[in-house]
Amino acid sequence: MQDGVPARRVAVPLRISQRAATARAGASVKALCGETMGTRWSVRLVVEESRELASIVAEIASALDGVIAEMSTWEAGSAISRINAAPAGSWHALPANFYRVLEYALAVARDTEGAFDPTVGRLVALWGFGAGAEVQCVPTAEAVAAARVDCGWARIELDKPRRAALQPGGVRLDLSSVAKGFAVDRVAAVVREAGVESFLVEIGGELRGEGVKPDGMPWWVALERPRGSASGAAPIADIVVALNGLAVATSGSAEHFFSIGGRTFSHTIDPRTGSPVAHDLVSVSVLHRECMHADALATALSVLGPDAGMEHALRLGLAARFVSAVPGGYRERLTPQLAAMLA
Repeated sequence: MQDGVPARRVAVPLRISQRAATARAGASVKALCGETMGTRWSVRLVVEESRELASIVAEIASALDGVIAEMSTWEAGSAISRINAAPAGSWHALPANFYRVLEYALAVARDTEGAFDPTVGRLVALWGFGAGAEVQCVPTAEAVAAARVDCGWARIELDKPRRAALQPGGVRLDLSSVAKGFAVDRVAAVVREAGVESFLVEIGGELRGEGVKPDGMPWWVALERPRGSASGAAPIADIVVALNGLAVATSGSAEHFFSIGGRTFSHTIDPRTGSPVAHDLVSVSVLHRECMHADALATALSVLGPDAGMEHALRLGLAARFVSAVPGGYRERLTPQLAAMLA
């Protein structure tokens, strides 16, 4: 620690991807970027200086447009919006990617006993967040109870041979806590299919990296943490991770919220209660091979809270960081898998 500021820590994967672990002579880092899902995407890739990138940009844009067309509740004509508006008892054939994401989301819901739930859309909107929200307010207990009737991951049935899902009636799917991570994975797949082995993909703070830069250095990224957590009575040092064959996602309640009457309400809704989480956990970062997994699991752990979340992370063997608010600052807890990565 210097002048009251904690020293930066470095985390290195225990297993290095061999496919792209060496620098490439004659290559350089080129940057691409654009807008998607109400945020920005960026890709840094290691290619020959003379390589034309217009086709890669077009493929990335097409892949991201495809995710939006299938899984964005902000688009009235998307596949997910059509299912949300469909009558009770109707079955819907899903695009392959949509089915994969929904199937995984339901698996996480089952594994967390509903702490993560892709059917929570009506509750999210009721509290004034996400698509369909009218105003941020504290709804009545009766309104919460009514919205919860239309929620419940176990109500969704899947027909795998037909790749179809049942709308049981009133369910409003919301894949916002997993679709962005999946979009990162899709962009990574596009870049790999273009023959690029070393790259860093980011969409709205969620990242996935492969290989190394031309100088042999990895893609260094800092784990997100709450504002002000590097100061105060309990400062937290940055953790900078070498993203070689890894993705990272962070879920937190400190950045998106509203306050009424001196009380703060997080955008993270606990499907089991129908209300925003009320514990002191403000940030969870998860490292995983796939960003879709990191995205969903970070949200699930945020809902579970500091103790149950840590227990679940340990059970799954996740590399994760938990940051909780304490008097005068923040407290950090690392899983053994992440602690073992610290150099």
